[in-house]
Amino acid sequence: MYGNISVLIMGEAKRRKNLGIPPREETEDIKLPQLDKKAIQQKVRTTLYKYPIIPFLFYGAAILILIGGLFYVFKSFNIA
Repeated sequence: MYGNISVLIMGEAKRRKNLGIPPREETEDIKLPQLDKKAIQQKVRTTLYKYPIIPFLFYGAAILILIGGLFYVFKSFNIA
């Protein structure tokens, strides 16, 4: 009875040693790339200065999606 409990409480290193398995290899820390916010802001600003119509296109697309969604809701629920 007590032998089964010790297996449940036993740590991984001790269990691996008892099973004859070599210790687990240490994993390397994954280094995330650092983002340069100033460079990204500069690229976005130069793109917007080069193509000033982009914000209008985004706003127009958002308004069209909103109108289309409202039309779909009205049509599917027969509100009108």
